[in-house]
Amino acid sequence: MDWVDVRDFGAIGDGSTDDSAAFEAADTAANGQRVLVPKGTYFLGDHVTMSSEVRFSGQVIMPDDKRLHILRNFNLDTYYDAFGDEMLAFQKAVQAFFNSNEHEALDLCGRSLKVTSPLDMHAIVGNQTDSTIRKVIRNGQFNAWAGSDWDPETVTSSATYSTSSPLELTNVSNISQIQIGSLVQANGVGREVYVRDKNNASGRITLSQPLYDAAGTQTYTFTRFKYLIDFMSFDRVAKFIFQEVDFRCNGVASAIMLATDGDIFHCRDCDFTKPKDRAITSIGWGCQGMLVDRCNFISSELHQDVATRESIGINVNANDAKIRNSRAVRFKHFLVLHGSGHVIIGNHWFQGDSAGTALRTAGLIFTELNLKTTVTGNYIDNSFIEWSNEHDAFPDFSAEYSFGGLTLSDNIFTLNNGSTLFSFLSIKPNGPGHFVHGLSVTNNVFRSLDVRIDRVEKVDDSIATLDAGRMRNVTFDGNTFNNVDQITVNPVTLIFERTATEKNWVLEFAGYLPFEGDLRRIEGAVVEGFLRNTSNSEVFPMMSFNFNYGPDRSQCRMNFPDPVKGKVHVTGRMDNPI
Repeated sequence: MDWVDVRDFGAIGDGSTDDSAAFEAADTAANGQRVLVPKGTYFLGDHVTMSSEVRFSGQVIMPDDKRLHILRNFNLDTYYDAFGDEMLAFQKAVQAFFNSNEHEALDLCGRSLKVTSPLDMHAIVGNQTDSTIRKVIRNGQFNAWAGSDWDPETVTSSATYSTSSPLELTNVSNISQIQIGSLVQANGVGREVYVRDKNNASGRITLSQPLYDAAGTQTYTFTRFKYLIDFMSFDRVAKFIFQEVDFRCNGVASAIMLATDGDIFHCRDCDFTKPKDRAITSIGWGCQGMLVDRCNFISSELHQDVATRESIGINVNANDAKIRNSRAVRFKHFLVLHGSGHVIIGNHWFQGDSAGTALRTAGLIFTELNLKTTVTGNYIDNSFIEWSNEHDAFPDFSAEYSFGGLTLSDNIFTLNNGSTLFSFLSIKPNGPGHFVHGLSVTNNVFRSLDVRIDRVEKVDDSIATLDAGRMRNVTFDGNTFNNVDQITVNPVTLIFERTATEKNWVLEFAGYLPFEGDLRRIEGAVVEGFLRNTSNSEVFPMMSFNFNYGPDRSQCRMNFPDPVKGKVHVTGRMDNPI
């Protein structure tokens, strides 16, 4: 025989006698052979480690805080055979996974797990606060089943905010009822601000982001969404990977809440199917260096009009997220990103609706001023990119970087049945004095179907506008515009012609300049053919320029020693390139 029987080493299998020692004795005797657990119910009252391959015909019961380590055939099928219940098997496998360095992956063996309440990963593991060794959960499905355990919990409380402590709310009423991980909403609060921590005794809440206009005391709403997989109670989780997993939220659950700290969380080849509120939520710094590759995000609000949607795909607070080759369908917003150093490549997100309404929401939202971020090769469909500083307790420009460090290249922008006022890029300053310092928009295709739009970029001046006199290093070049009334180019070369002689030519650049900015520089002028004087003779005069000219500062005056006529190619720009 190539196996040993645990009963030969004293196992009883009556469901009450502790068979822990018998299991380990059988494992030692097996010496590389298999261990058989025959029919019966085996109570294991202590931690048990099995180094041999184990075959279960009977089942195991254990206290919640005791672990069964199966080292040779470590996968969910084995734990299901051991415990006879898929969810209990998953929990016991996760316990062992987090308490052993023997395995880099937990294979779900293609199983679909019926999940009736949020999986608190910290509570399941029980004895760990950190996880920093690479771990992978792969090849399975978490399937949320409807029930009251998924209902979001909402608390309304009075609290005070001061910019001197930009990450705190104080004097919070009902604080004991507010859960860590709750979304914070009130006047002057940016999107995707969460409760990172709280102190009931002092009445203080720690926020994930500062508030841009909430100084004083007001009423706040705190909403705790419920997640299939919840890492929040861990202090730190790093290098954790979900691979080929379907988070089937079914419109009743959200998908993943990250730990409050950590790095290199990775989802690859996963499906996020109809998350009720959020797909991936970060309430702290657990999103540092997060990777999302080849994932599919399907909103639970597919059939709702844009105006009624509330779900969001992913939020990021920290730096260096990489979102690549993924697809997102009809969320209110796909990505809300703070921090810098992000790489957004090869994705397709679209946010129109079946009703053909004109309203569109931002698919990609940046809330950091200086981004150091690239957005390349994406299909941005019926949505736009919004860039704000709503996570800034001091939103007015001060001694700091302003909007800059963003590259948009080789993307496809598409609009169906939108408004003529729609734009694909919107900058929204939450305080005065800001400007753009470092923006490259190159080799993109902007296409509107069914309606002509005014232009592809704009400033949302509902709170403040940009300082056009401080723009620096802005490039719009090589883009294609279809069904757009006014193309945007910077620097832009225009042709000006006079058929009657003039000494001072006033040249208009309005419209072409990004964000309808001022004409701040003339980079060059080339005469086409010859200039001619009042005698119609060819002349070769020196020319000079006054720019920032006219009531809107969008003109320049080209000056000659004597009146001339002809045709001149002039290159101007709305920024200082240096």
